[in-house]
Formats: sequence, structure tokens, C-alpha cells
Amino acid sequence: MTFQSINPYNQQPLASYRADSDAAITRKIKLADRAFTTWSGLALAERVVYLRRVGDYLATHKESLGDLITAEMGKTRNEGAAEVDKCATSCTFYADHAEAFLADQPIDIDNNNRAFITYQPLGPVLAIMPWNFPFWQVFRFAIPGLLAGNVGLLKHAPNVFGCAVAIEEVFKHCGLPDGVFQSLLIDVAPVERILQDKRVRAVTLTGSGRAGSSVASLAGRAIKKSVLELGGSDALIVLADADLERAAETAVKSRMQNAGQSCIAAKRFIVEKSVKKQFTELVLHHIRQIQQGDPTNEATTMGPMARPDLADAIERQFQASVQQGAKSLTGSMARNGCNVQPILLDRVKPGMAAFDEETFGPMAALIEANDEADAIRLTNLSDFGLGSALWTQDLDKADRLARQIQAGSVFVNGLMRSDARVPFGGIKNSGFGRELSEIGMKEFVNVKTVWIDG
Repeated sequence: MTFQSINPYNQQPLASYRADSDAAITRKIKLADRAFTTWSGLALAERVVYLRRVGDYLATHKESLGDLITAEMGKTRNEGAAEVDKCATSCTFYADHAEAFLADQPIDIDNNNRAFITYQPLGPVLAIMPWNFPFWQVFRFAIPGLLAGNVGLLKHAPNVFGCAVAIEEVFKHCGLPDGVFQSLLIDVAPVERILQDKRVRAVTLTGSGRAGSSVASLAGRAIKKSVLELGGSDALIVLADADLERAAETAVKSRMQNAGQSCIAAKRFIVEKSVKKQFTELVLHHIRQIQQGDPTNEATTMGPMARPDLADAIERQFQASVQQGAKSLTGSMARNGCNVQPILLDRVKPGMAAFDEETFGPMAALIEANDEADAIRLTNLSDFGLGSALWTQDLDKADRLARQIQAGSVFVNGLMRSDARVPFGGIKNSGFGRELSEIGMKEFVNVKTVWIDG
């Protein structure tokens, strides 16, 4: 089998990649198992040196690596470079904090006995990663995972195999031992066999609910740890006392960056009735400033969607929502291949595709709420629970309402985002487990109790 990387803006082929054979997969797993013994045996301080080197390399080469992201999945050059830079700064963050995060934790027992908790790596971890942030999604697993002493096997999305190969080369260039990080150029079928291999100790997946359900089932049968980040239908709640200009500008940025292809993007704008008209006008103003087009052009602010089938999906959701009673404030859907113009739907209600489903493209949904209690109710009606945003100038109210929102994160008066300093993940159909921060680093370790009598 051969995989082809295609430029989503103009549909020109970029490169072809031959799929790993069964024998090649077996060799890579064997190499990962051997590498784990060597890598986990290094002192943490030695692993930190390697990861600092990776961070420096990413920072130095962010433009060229960002251009690869742009070519393979279509985000603008600025977005591509920023993604790589985020990986670099996260290397520095974890290198600075790994010793504290992984330090033994003493437990007070009594005068005669002592105990402590120690955090030790599990082994090779399979990472099944998506195409929408082809570097960041990988590095936010790999940086803390490798520092903890694990080794990585990456199964990337086939349309960004160029990024998969480049990421492996980054680790090799920075001197990490062979097998510490390897890319598997495979489709879905070999995943079951890989998870059944006793040398592979855990799996992390970012992807669709269907993929997450399948992988969780396979991991459960093999009794292996799994972390799932499965996307969302994130709400951006605008209360009557919000700074409407800032809220509207941030809402459009959140929804339309990366051509709307972000699991944590604000997808449902839930707005109190008394300010909905003014907020809608502000949102339309900011949408009209977006320049969709060639992602290599510096004037472009939104590139194409990553694949034609993804554009097909957002078109289906648009048509279904309009047929169900939603009103498009931006006219008919304007699309040329993967190039989709921004869409704003009004009169969206529960039961419509734009409310119930994850819309992974440049389409925002306006939903009217009677009051703040109704806004929270509408937010929590979703089957997803990844992130959310709450806009109000009453911070005491924000504290109270944030605790009522069913989501893995709530951002008050700001942009929803992932950050190495805080945990990232969801509840309900958005998955389980956490990435990033100290908590994410400890997802793939053996939390071992050591008790010493006398």
C-alpha cells in the first residue's frame, strides 16, 4: 500500500509513502522495546538534556517545519510556524519542571515505618494522532512521555505522513537513541495487532468518537492504559454584561483559526437574548475581515480545509442545519474544493446538526439563551464536554457558573486553548484522561508505592 500526501489548497501531490510491512512493524516494536531499557535507565537529568536540544532545534527551524505543515494540511504559514514554536516552548517548560513533577513523594506513616510514591515509566506507548495540528498533537504527548522514560510509537494520519517522518528525524537529529521515537507509516488495520503486542504498554489517541471507542475497546481487552481526546462542540457563552467587542473578536478567532479544524474551537455561540443582535453584528464584522485562500500568501488569514471529505462533511452539516430551520447569515455555502468560506448560522437549536454534532470546519452557530441559567442549560445539553468559554465582567458570577459547566476546561473572558501548564482533556463523549501539565505527565507512569518497615 502507498499513501500520498496532497496539497489541500490546489490538490497537487506532494510525496508518496510506502506503508510499513508487517515485518517492518515487528522490527520497530522490537527496537522500541530495546530502546526503552536504555532510555528509562538514563538519569532524568540526561533525558532533560536531550529534550532541551529538541526544543532548541524546533525553535530554530520553526519556519521550515511550519511550511511542511502548511503544504500538507493547509494552515497558513503563520499558523504553521506558531504551532512548531509552541512545541519548542513546551519542551522548555517540561525540561524546567520534570524533576519536580516526577520527584518521589514521601508519605507520613509513623515513627517506625516510612513510605513513598515513585513514578516510573511504563514502556512503549502507541500514539494515534490526527492531522489538524500535526506537530503539536504529537509533541504534547511525546515531550512529557519521553521525559518520564517512556518511548513512543507514532501512528499519524496518512495525509500528514511527511510531518510524521519529519518529527522522527527531529528526534534522531537531536541525538536520542535509536528507537526512542519512531513513526509507523500504517493505516488503521495494524493497530489491533500492535495493541495486542505485550511489549506495547499503553495507547493515547486524539480523534473521532468512533475511533476512540474502537481503540478504548482494544486497549480494554488487552488491559492497557488509554487516554482519549475525542473532540467537542465547545460553547462560547456571552452574558448580557460581557465586553461584547472583545467577546466577538475572540469568538471569531477561536472558531475560524486553522480553518475551523480544532477540537477546542468555540463552535456554539450561546448568547443572552438582550445582547444577541449587537453581538451578531460584531461577529459578522470580524468574519468579513477573514481572507480565505492560498495559505502561503502572507495576506491570507484562513487556509483551506485539509481534505475534500472534510469539506464534504461540513457542507452536509450546513445543508442539514438549514433544512432543520437554521438561517445562514453569510449566504449560501461558498466552496471551491477544500476552500470553504466562513459561515455563520443563526437560529440554531438542539436537534440540529450544528448544535448536536462536532462541526469541524469554518462554521459557527448562534444560539439564543433567555438568561444565564438557560445559557448553562444549553451548554450542558451537548454530548461533548471538552472546553468552553464564558464571557462576563462579573468575576464572582464567572466563578459560580464555571463550576456548573460540564467540560474539561472553562476559559473566562479569553480564548480557549491548550497550554503545557494546565491539564487538557474532556468528559462525556470528549474522552477521558488528561494531557499536559503534571497530571498529563503522570498518565503514563507506574504510580508505585514503596513501604519500608522499621
